[in-house]
Amino acid sequence: MSNLDQSGGPRKYVRSIAGRDVMFDKEGFLWQPDDWSEEIAEVLARESGLESLGENHWLVIRFLREFYYNNGRAPLNRQIVAGTALSLLEIEKLFPGGIKNGARRIAGLPNPKNCL
Repeated sequence: MSNLDQSGGPRKYVRSIAGRDVMFDKEGFLWQPDDWSEEIAEVLARESGLESLGENHWLVIRFLREFYYNNGRAPLNRQIVAGTALSLLEIEKLFPGGIKNGARRIAGLPNPKNCL
């Protein structure tokens, strides 16, 4: 597997975050979900424009991670709504970038583009 994408640019890179060197893809998603930590989530959230992560943020993040590890894939939007008891609109408003590019990224799930 090449480290270059189709345009010839790097598909992944290492960055120091929350005191660790961690591999990311070119869109800022963790390369390996197991590299995630709450400290990394907090840094990613701040980089996304969130001052802090509140109770509902953590509810969504923990649901996403648990579902991913139990099912080998990210949940569908309706499953997130059912699992968190929050409306889709509430969840989308919690995360800059919405569910796909906000919540999933902060939760350390794989890039949706790599999951096709």
